[in-house]
Amino acid sequence: MFQAIREQIDTVFQRDPAARSVLEIVLCYPGFHAVVLHRLAHRFYRAGWFTTARMISQFSRTVTGIEIHPGATIGRRLFIDHGMGVVIGETAEIGDDVLLYQGVTLGGTGKVSGKRHPTLGNGVVVGTGAKILGNIRIGDFSKVGAGSVVVRPVPDRSTVVGIPGRVVRDSSVEPTDILEHGKLPDPQGQLIDELVRRVAELEATVRALQQEKTSSGR
Repeated sequence: MFQAIREQIDTVFQRDPAARSVLEIVLCYPGFHAVVLHRLAHRFYRAGWFTTARMISQFSRTVTGIEIHPGATIGRRLFIDHGMGVVIGETAEIGDDVLLYQGVTLGGTGKVSGKRHPTLGNGVVVGTGAKILGNIRIGDFSKVGAGSVVVRPVPDRSTVVGIPGRVVRDSSVEPTDILEHGKLPDPQGQLIDELVRRVAELEATVRALQQEKTSSGR
């Protein structure tokens, strides 16, 4: 457990340039608190102490604003940046070196039993306010843009944006763990731009035909 805590502290230093000291992380980082408390709750959950596990997770939710069901499986070096409003469901599975921003939901759909929450591969980055719903897999080293709603599986090394989420880029190079929101494609915006361009072309064609008709009429 102490080794896991040490690794979690090192993860915060690696991910957050604002982190200045171990004491600051231990006292002031809700993402750190939520992950450490989840490790404890998950142990009780696996041992069959379900009520105790839920009590720990509810305490964590109260003090951090991050809700992680004790049944969720979380890999090593998860970093929850800021974290307020993050929700992780009971059967969610998260790989190693995953980065979640605030407001992320790893939720279920309906009241199905069994595996009903997402699986995130290694090195996945999920942007602010994104919702990933259902028993789907987000592939290794993929990125989910802010505000996206993802309900279908995402291949490895992909970027997905929009509502519903659509894969807009497959990465052919080794990805970083930084989600550069300003550089993500906007499929809806691109579609609108294309429609505007087509309308302008049609208007120009109509004007040309009208001028031709007027000239021939003279």
